[in-house]
Amino acid sequence: MIDPWGSGEIKDYEKIMKEFGIKPFKPLLKNIPDPHLLMRRGIIFGHRGFEKILECIKTKKEFCMMTGLMPSGDFHLGHALLVQQIIYYQGLGARIFLCVADIEAYNMRRIGLEKLRETAIEEYLVNYIALGLKPKNCDFYFQSQRSKDFKKSNSYYRLIGMSSRRVTFNELSAIYGELTPGKIMSALAQVSDILHPQLKEFGGLKNVLVPVGIDQDPHIRLTRDIAGRFNRANEIKFSMPSTTFHRFMPGLKGGKMSSSDPNSYISMNDSPETIREKIMKHAFSGGRGSVKEHREKGGIPEIDVSYNLLYMMFEPDDKKIQKIYDDYKSGKMLTGELKEITIEKITKFLEKHRERREKAKDKIEMFLNQ
Repeated sequence: MIDPWGSGEIKDYEKIMKEFGIKPFKPLLKNIPDPHLLMRRGIIFGHRGFEKILECIKTKKEFCMMTGLMPSGDFHLGHALLVQQIIYYQGLGARIFLCVADIEAYNMRRIGLEKLRETAIEEYLVNYIALGLKPKNCDFYFQSQRSKDFKKSNSYYRLIGMSSRRVTFNELSAIYGELTPGKIMSALAQVSDILHPQLKEFGGLKNVLVPVGIDQDPHIRLTRDIAGRFNRANEIKFSMPSTTFHRFMPGLKGGKMSSSDPNSYISMNDSPETIREKIMKHAFSGGRGSVKEHREKGGIPEIDVSYNLLYMMFEPDDKKIQKIYDDYKSGKMLTGELKEITIEKITKFLEKHRERREKAKDKIEMFLNQ
């Protein structure tokens, strides 16, 4: 069972794909004119129904991308992985629906709504803007306050209530395991988040793409089941939402990044000194026990966190990343040398990002006044 609210590490992606009918993404690459780095390097590894989105891109037909953020901690590099996808699809003409899951965070993380709103704006939205998010065709909203337009807001909350009729308690238990009222509320709110862009108040029937980590698949499966039931009842017509699945950026210590452990991630607020200390002290290495052994046997880049940070985000040049892989694998490059390359890349990126973030603060109101 996959827990979308937990912090457990996903180890067997192929088993989950096979069990829940997730298709491999790689065969679609030949049909994508300019695939994102995350696509061509296999970080985006699976999908359901992405063919519909490809057709929209090809024919310039309307589609939207729906995603959310949990405003409960520091914005870190793992979060930036999703933002890259938002920027990519926005550049292809997608309308972006960006939900602040403050009701979910209130129930699951036990944080007050006022604090969650402050964190969502000052920590998350500012960084999204600095990374390239544009206000045009972007619907940024809070679960607790969907819209200043009462017709839009009413339709969103109405859909949450109507969705509860399309699922049983036993089904929810089978999907999520042990349930609480907060979990049930959160699950049904996510159904509305994913489906409501197709309501007439939001422009009507359209194809919707939802990019997620595979830990969120329970929400996707529930939403698709409920959408199908609405369709069969001829009550509300929905196009089945499409999904892509991406691998997690590894935590510095290996496994999954944890918001409760600052040494497991690089925050966008970390100073150059902090970045160096975290990489040098905490970044899990694929190196051998000694220099001599490393030279003889070579490193294991696949499990090395520094290499993975470069591969997933900080070295876009395919030839350069291949050379780093080969040098480390052969033992020519040592762990310390690999970490230095990673530190330099991240430090330069965050220096520029801090400048962009200061400018981004002036654009906040453009996203809030909707």
